[in-house]
Formats: sequence, structure tokens, C-alpha cells
Amino acid sequence: MNSYRNQLNEMKKDYFRVLSEDFPEFLWDYINTPEMQRINTTSTACGTDYTELFHHKFFYSNLDHSIGVALIVWHFTQDKKQTLAGLFHDIATPVFKHCIDFLNHDYEKQESTEELTTKMISESKEISQLLKRDHISIEEIHDYHQYPIADNDTPKLSADRLEYTFSNGLFFDSEEIWEIDQIRYFYERLTVLKNEDGIDEIGFTDPKVAEEFIHYAKDIWPFWVSNKDKITMQFIADVVKKMAEKKLICKHDLYTLSEAQIIHQIESCPDTHLTEAFRKFRNTKQIQETKYPIPDKYCINLNVKKRYVIPLVYHKGIRQRIDQISSTAKEDIENYLADNQAPYVSFNFDFS
Repeated sequence: MNSYRNQLNEMKKDYFRVLSEDFPEFLWDYINTPEMQRINTTSTACGTDYTELFHHKFFYSNLDHSIGVALIVWHFTQDKKQTLAGLFHDIATPVFKHCIDFLNHDYEKQESTEELTTKMISESKEISQLLKRDHISIEEIHDYHQYPIADNDTPKLSADRLEYTFSNGLFFDSEEIWEIDQIRYFYERLTVLKNEDGIDEIGFTDPKVAEEFIHYAKDIWPFWVSNKDKITMQFIADVVKKMAEKKLICKHDLYTLSEAQIIHQIESCPDTHLTEAFRKFRNTKQIQETKYPIPDKYCINLNVKKRYVIPLVYHKGIRQRIDQISSTAKEDIENYLADNQAPYVSFNFDFS
């Protein structure tokens, strides 16, 4: 517990204080379990920390993200069970996060690794003891999808979607989309509304603020579907696949070792073709985007999950989506969804 607290940089501390002025003390015991500490070695950036194509400002772990989600849920619900469901939602995250979804050919939903969540929680002696102490059943916290404030379907706004929109704007690549004060400004203008289905959803109290939120968020969304992001994730997936085929790593390793340990195994493996390709990947600073595939190069063409939000707004006594009342927000969203990137992207080396 203390080691995690001590390693937080000032920006993370300030950010967490925005998400919840009071940090619920009951969370610390759960955060300190081995299963949660494991995901502190896994980045939310899906392998992009390990190539010169990206220049993130700091390492943001899946534990950081999970705590952020839990704090948002706590802020809006003050409900321990929903908050714990938010905290545990990434407990089954493997190394390189959604790269393993790419390995599983789950490009558009990116949910293939979630099936182990219940297993990891139920098999944890420490978590089971804590839940028994707090009179909470596994069924009440093992699936955050059951709580709409924690999670819902794209493009609705949930704690999960809100957290990674905010945190990615703080650390992802060289551009800073948000400052802490901007996040505070938007966060303080959110509330819980009933959406068009009569279900609770986080939304804005002012359409102008929602429009402004989209104006900033639209600069984050393209990072998640960019060609350089796609090729990075697919390349790591292919490297992991080759390592597994050669029996140099196994599926269990993806859920027990750190990313640093897996990278060490890749870089020290006996397959010199693989290690040389990985070295080139780590040092590469550019990609090639084309209309057609490039022969004899590592070249891919993928459609991936589009992450974005169309927030609910309480406007003139009516709850509406921001794209229904703001032409500016509608245009920002439509421009993102149009995705005018070249269909093919390649590295300047082969890996077959």
C-alpha cells in the first residue's frame, strides 16, 4: 500500500484528488492485494511505451486506471459494491493490455481477456477474505458491466470511458490535451442523469460545457485508432504469438509476469530474427501509410474499435445527446468517425 502511494507522481495525486476529494480508505486493502499490484506493472498504453514512435510523458498503469475508475464511481454513487466492481474491472488484464485482444483477433470489441475476471477474483485468497469481511459476494463485484455508472455501451459516458479519456489526455504521447484544472472544470459539471432508456448515466448539466468537452476529447480519440497505434499493437501481438509458438512463453506468463520481464524474454530469446525485428521496432521512429500493401515489409490493414463519447446533456428540461443540440459537437464527432487514414501501414522491415 505504502509503496504504491509513494511511487505516485504529483500529477497522478492531483488527478485522483479531482476524481474524489475523499479517497475511500476501504480501497487500500484491495489495492494492496497481489492481483491488483500485478496490474501496476502493465501499462494502459498497450505496448506503445516500448517504441520510439511514441513519447508518453509518464507510465500510467492499469492499476492507476482502475483506481481512477473506482474513484469516479465512488464520487457519483458512494456505493462500495459498485466502486469495487470498478476497481476490479481490469484485474484480468494481461501484459500489453489490448495487444492480446489483437492476438485473439478481437480488434473491434477488445473484450476477449475479460472472461478471466471472475476466476482471478474468486481464486484470490486475499480478495476473498476482504469480501467476506465486508459482507460482499463475488457476484456483486465481479462484473462492472452490471453497473451503468461504471460501464455502458459506446458512445455513452461511463466511469471507465471518462477515466481513460481524462488520463490519456494527461500522459499519452507528446501532446497534452488536458491540464488538471481543465479536468476539474469539466468534472465538476457532471452529474447522474436518466438516459433515453431510463438508466443512470453520467452527463453534463450545461450543453456549452459538453460541447467544449467534445472539442478537447476529439483530439484524444484519433490516437486510439491511429495507424501507428494499430501497427504497434499488432506487431507486439505477432511477437507474443511467435514466442508462444516456439514455447518461449506460455499463456500463464501473460497474466503473471510484468511487461519488463516479457520484454527481457523477447530480447534474450534464441531466435535472432525475432530479436532483431523487435530491436528495430523499439528504435523505429516512423511508419509508412499507403493505399496498397507494401511487399517484403511488415504491413497491416485493420479495422479497430472506435472509442468516443456522445454525452448526455440536461437541456431546457429535456435530456438529449450533445450531437442533437450542437452542430459543432456533431461535426467533431462525425469527422472522427469518418477516419480518413490510409488503409495500409507498414514498418521499414520484414517480420514473417
